[in-house]
Amino acid sequence: MSQAETRPLLVELLTEELPPKALQKLGLAFAEGIRGVLEKKRLLGTGCRAVDFATPRRLAVLLDAVLAQAPEERYSEKLMPAKVGLSENGAATPALVKKLASKGLQHLQPSDLARESDGKQDYLYAQGVAAGALLADGLQEALDTAIANLPIPKVMRYQLADGVTSVKFVRPAHGLVALWGSDVVPVRALGLQAGRRTAGHRFMGSQDIDIASASAYEALLQDEGMVVPAFLRRRDDIQAQLDQHASRLNATLGDDPEVAALLDEVTALVEHPTVYAGQFDPRFLEVPPECLILTMRLNQKYFPLFDPATGRLTHRFLIVSNMRVDDPVNIVQGNERVVRPRLADAQFFFETDRKQPLAERVAALADSVYHNKLGSQLQRSERVRKIALYLAGRLGADAALADRAALLAKADLVTNMVAEFPELQGIMGAYYAQADGEHADVVAALRGQYRIRLDQAVDAASLVGAILFIAERAEALVGIWGIGLVPTGERDPYGLRRAALGLISAFEQLSAGGYLSVPDDSRLTIDGLLDIAAGTFSQFGIDAQAPQAVKGFIYERYRNQLNTDHDKNVVEAVLAPEPPLHEVRARIEACSSFARRPEAESLAAANKRIGNILKKSDEASAEVDPAKFTEDAERDLAQAIAQIQPAAQAQFRQGDFTGSLATLAQARSAVDSFFNDVMVMADDPAVRANRLALLQELHATMNQVADLSRLAS
Repeated sequence: MSQAETRPLLVELLTEELPPKALQKLGLAFAEGIRGVLEKKRLLGTGCRAVDFATPRRLAVLLDAVLAQAPEERYSEKLMPAKVGLSENGAATPALVKKLASKGLQHLQPSDLARESDGKQDYLYAQGVAAGALLADGLQEALDTAIANLPIPKVMRYQLADGVTSVKFVRPAHGLVALWGSDVVPVRALGLQAGRRTAGHRFMGSQDIDIASASAYEALLQDEGMVVPAFLRRRDDIQAQLDQHASRLNATLGDDPEVAALLDEVTALVEHPTVYAGQFDPRFLEVPPECLILTMRLNQKYFPLFDPATGRLTHRFLIVSNMRVDDPVNIVQGNERVVRPRLADAQFFFETDRKQPLAERVAALADSVYHNKLGSQLQRSERVRKIALYLAGRLGADAALADRAALLAKADLVTNMVAEFPELQGIMGAYYAQADGEHADVVAALRGQYRIRLDQAVDAASLVGAILFIAERAEALVGIWGIGLVPTGERDPYGLRRAALGLISAFEQLSAGGYLSVPDDSRLTIDGLLDIAAGTFSQFGIDAQAPQAVKGFIYERYRNQLNTDHDKNVVEAVLAPEPPLHEVRARIEACSSFARRPEAESLAAANKRIGNILKKSDEASAEVDPAKFTEDAERDLAQAIAQIQPAAQAQFRQGDFTGSLATLAQARSAVDSFFNDVMVMADDPAVRANRLALLQELHATMNQVADLSRLAS
């Protein structure tokens, strides 16, 4: 056998049913864990490809070019100073003997060691050629590492067959396969010795399958085991079958993102997928479709079908079974019997909830805790109502409707349906409010309160909904932050990052709908909103600094969001002065346009220089006095400011940020000449103070739209 010969390597771990929502990640991590260590050990051939496999009962990887032994490798190991390692007669000192032993180099003599100087003293080096790692040793390390680093949601401890030893793993493991070509690699894991035997489908395939060679694995499992081992291939197969059945029934799977999530989940539940069609009694369609869809997807893992013309739910659904049979009638009827009581429960909850008006449920929120430091859901509702009334006043909305929406927003938390399906919060409230005859704007507000963001311009019909959306997020941000539950790293259990982004989107869409004009922010500001929100917590004693801290947090979230699409210097220039939220996008566009102008770099550098000068001095005069000018360049600059300032300010007040910055660009020549010809810090205190005042006026004019110094490279 040539030392450079490569063969396929198969590693499979056979287990009891793995957690379906984690299966794909487990499969990828297992494969990458083994591949990564073998690559580090230089046991992979050139261009070696890895194929991962994951089924409900196995994790596996096939590497198509693996060496039996890694190539030899030259090494040079720095040991210690020569004067420490060698005695006067050149013999090894005890320190050197100990060092060589610790490195596994005890066979070396002093004459075998090299000496090199680092410019100060000589050091001893052990040099030679090390044999490459053996596959058995490298694979054992790779297997141990891969298992130890799996993203296991929850580890369980179980006892091995000897009745004494116990191990920890995500699920009990029953078999280990490790084949290099047709040879078994003698590795161990989880109390198992590697072999070549695996198991097929529990009911349709052979239970004892001997794998002749690594490359035969996938075909053998499919043919004899009735198992499709590759996760992605199984998923594609299921998708194709779902599409085929839906088309045959003149229906669609819908465009809900949950369909893809369910597809991943069912792929992790079956080893040999087969799709069948079932149906339920059409009378259940009188229940809100979200209830039926949720119970079918969540509890039964079914794919509801929809009318392609109307998008409405039909009484048909698709089942992904782990069994392929000639006559599926028992499977279909069995699933139809199972889903019937689930749908009947949903119908019962809906009809029972309807017997009590939503408004009458509000009082029961007093018994539902929002947070032990912030009171009940009823107390929270009262806070949201106060914020909503403030917003209605600022935005010219119907105060009664805004208050009604805030009052009813959380009432569905105490309904039977939401108790059973928490995912339907807001949705059920909207259905019940509609049935109670509540105003359409209130119904729409309840339905949309849990959206992640507002993605359409606010209009008269959606204004009440926008107000409820903003009020809830302002209350949550200030309240949760105010009791010290600040997001840290990856942890954000109360969704404050999402709430901040939601508020940002709301200000943007209010502006898009004409409710917040640019640049006028007199109607609604983030400062005013957060201060009002903080005021509703007077009896709970939240941190007084919370509004300001939350404001900074919101701008930081905005910064992260904008940095993905815009130049970071532009984003920083615009956000540095914390402008009104609804103006940020317009200022970003204006500043981006300005940054492309030939004058931008020079003016940004000058602006930065001015800022530094003004920070170091407080000698500026209250007003600029032309009589104290001594240089033509400062007169020219004063004249340039006088010419551009009115126009730039007028354009700024009209929201023409691009025009304002373009006007400002006209000052470049005068600014450049000033810094070339004028010494700002003149010896004469009066002249110096006057020049500082001139720069102060220029600085204020330049930085209306953005802090232009942030554009300087």
